[in-house]
Amino acid sequence: MKHFLSLIALLIGFISWGQISQKSYSKIEPKVIEWRHDIHQNPELSNREFRTAEKVAKHLKSLGMEVQTGIAHTGVVGLLKGKRPGKVVALRADMDALPVEERNDLPYRSKVIGEYMGNKVPVMHACGHDTHVAILMGVAEILAKNNDFAGSVKFIFQPAEEGPPPGETGAAKMMVEQGVLETPKVDAIFGLHINSGTHVGQINYKPGGAMAASQRFVIKVMGKQAHGSTPWQSKDPIVIAAQIIDGLQTLVSRDSELTKEAAVVSVGSIHGGLRFNIIPEDVEMIGTIRTLDPEMKEMIRERMHVLVPKIAEAYGAKATVEIQDGTAITFNDLDLTKQMLPTLEKVAGKENINLMNAVTGAEDFSYYQEKVPGLFFFLGGTPLDMNEEDAPSHHTPDFIVDDSGLLLGVKALTQLTLDYLE
Repeated sequence: MKHFLSLIALLIGFISWGQISQKSYSKIEPKVIEWRHDIHQNPELSNREFRTAEKVAKHLKSLGMEVQTGIAHTGVVGLLKGKRPGKVVALRADMDALPVEERNDLPYRSKVIGEYMGNKVPVMHACGHDTHVAILMGVAEILAKNNDFAGSVKFIFQPAEEGPPPGETGAAKMMVEQGVLETPKVDAIFGLHINSGTHVGQINYKPGGAMAASQRFVIKVMGKQAHGSTPWQSKDPIVIAAQIIDGLQTLVSRDSELTKEAAVVSVGSIHGGLRFNIIPEDVEMIGTIRTLDPEMKEMIRERMHVLVPKIAEAYGAKATVEIQDGTAITFNDLDLTKQMLPTLEKVAGKENINLMNAVTGAEDFSYYQEKVPGLFFFLGGTPLDMNEEDAPSHHTPDFIVDDSGLLLGVKALTQLTLDYLE
């Protein structure tokens, strides 16, 4: 009987090591909310997250972690080692805010004025990155106080997810280049994004392509200038540009396998000409490509380089295409997503886990996923007394997040880590 009871105790211990007590979560929740309010009240633009980074680094050091600062300008990485060797999990939060003036009547609303491209601008956490930082700080404290696990956890606090200022580098791509996924080598990475338009208590996910790759293109059409009264003497770049725009849409409507994934090609800017009675010599178009499948992304890129010059050539003109990568596809590893889905269901309740459609917004979490398997999911932030359809959009002055939804983010990232390391 004594041996039997010892065996039971051992099994209970083995089962419970990966579980965090409700008391621990209850104690961390007010801290997470307080951190969030402080960060929200003191937002910082991309590559300027000095105060936030200092706050994060101080917290991680207080937990006994190895801490690196100044990665990709203002990034912070903390390393928490478990009691035994094992796999390495990375968790990521982005820190930057946006040049948006807050309209919410909150005691912790932002009144900060920053500088962007030489101009004074209001600054607001209008995309919820303040919640991401606070949540991950909470996860760090929980795991540091419950580190009886095999393996290690890297806490990545990243600058400039919204994009570095023009002329600067940074963000996830730079953090990867500077080795945040190495020494020790990361086996898997998890991240979340607060989601306006989804009620608190809900988690949305999608295997495979969840958010689009973003590419910026510039098309220049070189024609022949002429008087507006004699168009036959011209090679009209405006007319040719119109034909090119029509042609670009066939890349989506006729060349892309849309039953597989969505794709978008949009021209957002077109400039050419100065006077009503002059057919100009050239036209410039700027636009974006959004894709959710790597093969489709390459297909559209290759077809544009063929199609655009050929259309211009058919009208006796010339055209060039430049395509720049913005972010890669936020691609949730299929095996990892399947493996960790029961964890999300356990934490939030199966009825609160929703399979979502892909979105054509972009996230530079994708750069980590290009190197290691990753899972990125969406955490509900809309108050329960507000219709999801009425929730203010991200990147707007009225964007708002209900504090009551933050603890679920802490629980989800904590349990994903423990279950993966098990």
